[in-house]
Amino acid sequence: MTVAEELIPETPDKSEEPIKQRKNGLYPGVSDELAENMKSGWADTELRDLEPIPQAAETAARRAALSARFPGERLVIPAGNLKTRSNDTEYAFRASVEYAYLTGNQTEDGVLVLEPKGEGHEATIYLLPRSDRENGEFWLDGQGELWVGRRHSLTEAGTLYGIPASDVRELAGALREATGPVRVVRGYDAGIEAALTDKVTAERDEELRVFLSEARLVKDDFEVGELQKAVDSTVRGFEDVVKVLDKAEATSERYIEGTFFLRARVEGNDVGYGTIAAAGPHACTLHWVRNDGAVRSGELLLLDAGVETHTYYTADVTRTLPINGRFSDLQRKIYDAVYEAQEAGIAAVKPGAKYRDFHDAAQRVLAEKLVEWGLVEGPVERVLELGLQRRWTLHGTGHMLGMDVHDCAAARVEAYVDGVLEPGMCLTVEPGLYFQADDLTVPEEYRGIGVRIEDDILVTADGNRNLSAALPRRSDEVEAWMASLKG
Repeated sequence: MTVAEELIPETPDKSEEPIKQRKNGLYPGVSDELAENMKSGWADTELRDLEPIPQAAETAARRAALSARFPGERLVIPAGNLKTRSNDTEYAFRASVEYAYLTGNQTEDGVLVLEPKGEGHEATIYLLPRSDRENGEFWLDGQGELWVGRRHSLTEAGTLYGIPASDVRELAGALREATGPVRVVRGYDAGIEAALTDKVTAERDEELRVFLSEARLVKDDFEVGELQKAVDSTVRGFEDVVKVLDKAEATSERYIEGTFFLRARVEGNDVGYGTIAAAGPHACTLHWVRNDGAVRSGELLLLDAGVETHTYYTADVTRTLPINGRFSDLQRKIYDAVYEAQEAGIAAVKPGAKYRDFHDAAQRVLAEKLVEWGLVEGPVERVLELGLQRRWTLHGTGHMLGMDVHDCAAARVEAYVDGVLEPGMCLTVEPGLYFQADDLTVPEEYRGIGVRIEDDILVTADGNRNLSAALPRRSDEVEAWMASLKG
């Protein structure tokens, strides 16, 4: 029996609820004449020439893999709801990765349900239908189409996503009456979770979340193409920043953040994460996103930023740039050490290698440099065994990349950090050295210098491909690239 068949007549229909008026709105109500007038005189806007979204075949294959993993169980994957930013304004909506990965849809309140049928599952995507013109929702409700834009009809959605679509307002009531084993992806839709509260367990739901995280470890061809698209836009965003560094010097790090954001919004959906535009000593703060500091000639700019495509795949690239276009001798020494470490890390990325190998290779180089410079007592093996280099390297050397900037985070340790690299995996390689401004264990001239170099690396059948290779990395190439853009 399908969810729709299990509906009970008493299920309340939210479309019948009265539309709330703003407390201090200038119009106290709606006359019967105006209400009747607004019901008619509108053209038919149904879209009848739609084609399936480009990734429809891929999302169908992903749902098939999910079906095979959990036979005989109802699976519920919500998109999530709007979140209030302040009073009656909301944050921009971003659907849950699990939902977008399986459907390609990005609509708030959407829910994908896979119901057991035969030896597999039958998928239904539950969405809000077009705004109701009979009850005035389309022009009176804050989420009506005249306020926030047109929604796809259920028929249109079915064509676009290759999944039969039904009214999501009926779903919670149906799920309350559903029988049989159920799993839900938690944390996105409190109403859906409440409807299933006596049917699910945290342990079983976590197994579903882990499976969907591990499913994304190896990217298909569509995903690789989207990641390359994200990286290409990111490269152009870095070029934009270099061209306006003089304006950033006259204002603040905010000018850098805003410049990159413009590229992200014009060519993509958004930035994939909060841009780190860290100038001078702020480069030593790993996730500096306040971006309100001064940009000064003679110091370094650590720019860690990524464009997110319209399908939610994000780049994650870092370059550390001399603000005046030329590294000082000490800046170059530190930068070149990080570059050498990154080269060692990238070389270790290949199929069959342990995931940890690239991190270990990069950390060894950095430990060697710190011993060579007299900042920590060797030998290098002792430094690595005790992790003494971490005072200045701080973080891991990379992470999986995809629809989340730190993708596949719920995967089992044995499948991720303790796993083996396969073709199609995409990860960052991003060693860094950070000498805090108040670190009395290093010479004064080191203090306040932070360097990180990060690229997005695809594991291929015969090694790897640097998706962000179009951005120069070697110190002399960085200087020449900056000079050409400023010139």
